[in-house]
Amino acid sequence: MKTVNRVARLILFAVCLISIHAFAQWSSIAPGRLISPEDLVKILQSGKDKPLMLQVGSHMLFLQAHIPGSEYVGPGANDAGLQQLRKRVESLPRNKFIVLYCGCCPWNHCPNVKPADDALHAMGFTNVKVLYIADNFGTNWVDKGYPSAKGE
Repeated sequence: MKTVNRVARLILFAVCLISIHAFAQWSSIAPGRLISPEDLVKILQSGKDKPLMLQVGSHMLFLQAHIPGSEYVGPGANDAGLQQLRKRVESLPRNKFIVLYCGCCPWNHCPNVKPADDALHAMGFTNVKVLYIADNFGTNWVDKGYPSAKGE
């Protein structure tokens, strides 16, 4: 019985550490660097300087639904995706308005946007926003009737 209690406590400890790490990761994106779906839609409808929108989640998600005009660059959670991201933006002016988004899962579980945001800031980009998708792209974008496209 003592062994079972120890194992249960170790599992609980591990879960707590993972949760704390995930929260710390997401809380490190400053609120001023976030953009809401509503605000992005207003910008897109205004016809003014549209941002470069980069989807940094899974390719399957992009094929199912994405923001029209956005580009798929690969998942921000892995080195290949981050390399594609860096390659895509390397020649751009560092003040280019860029919006990153994923939408694979609830905000505090997404493994993709934080590394992508960090990569762009490390490259010196100063006008990067991360689309705050609380639940997932379907719920917080498509289901609200915001513009979406399918396929490539």
